[in-house]
Amino acid sequence: MGNDFTTSLRPAIVLTILFALLLGLGYPLAMTGIGQALFADRANGSLVRDAQGRVIGSSVIGQAFTSDRYFQTRPSAAGKGYDGLASSGSNYGPTSQALVDRVKADVARRHGEGVGTIPADLVTASASGLDPDLSPDAAYVQIARIARIRGLSEATLRALVDRQVAHPLAGFVGEDRVNVLMLNLALDRIAVH
Repeated sequence: MGNDFTTSLRPAIVLTILFALLLGLGYPLAMTGIGQALFADRANGSLVRDAQGRVIGSSVIGQAFTSDRYFQTRPSAAGKGYDGLASSGSNYGPTSQALVDRVKADVARRHGEGVGTIPADLVTASASGLDPDLSPDAAYVQIARIARIRGLSEATLRALVDRQVAHPLAGFVGEDRVNVLMLNLALDRIAVH
């Protein structure tokens, strides 16, 4: 009986070690190599750099824009806001008083900026808390504030937003969206009169 156990144990140990090496080391290295070879920009975080080459953000991770000179992002429930180490939604339910109070404060702030009808994504956080995109409507309602502060025409800003709208993949996967970081970088490139 002891001999049967030893005979059975050896292949189990060998296969465990083999699959640990294959799936724990070989497969991740192969996928990393393929990612670096075919999609290096995306594999390295889709980093966005300024003219001097400094990293200023990522096109796939949201960040807060606090100046009224810029298009604002949606609220973030990730840590203290757009914290990649604390990516998550708030997990507040629709009857949560904390959620109701936060949304009411955001609605009041947007009304104070002169926004009439407020798209939901300007006052609600995404599930990850790191969403870099807004709906085009959420960008359009901010145009009047930015035009006033920057001294630009609303038509110029509307055309800028229109150029930044990304459409659904293959025409039906996802929805129209505007990447806020890329929009604000394009906004900074507009010459002020």
